[in-house]
Amino acid sequence: MTHILAKKLGPKRITVNAVAPGPVATRLLLDGKTEEQVAAVTTIIPLGRLGEPNDIAAVIAFLVGPDGGWVNGQVLRANGDGV
Repeated sequence: MTHILAKKLGPKRITVNAVAPGPVATRLLLDGKTEEQVAAVTTIIPLGRLGEPNDIAAVIAFLVGPDGGWVNGQVLRANGDGV
């Protein structure tokens, strides 16, 4: 959908991108999980930590700001994975 909309809206100078976050330390992820479960998720992330809401906010701020004006039709994986 991102790619289709980017091509459709590009001529109107509207960019369309998506952010695909990895595990982020929010209530949605943490509620109902034991410390061991959270640690298990954390160990599979090469950066060695869960994402923080500000990590995702910074990616979005880049995309909607002036520096992201030439980025179009992309799915940015903000997941700490490196893949």
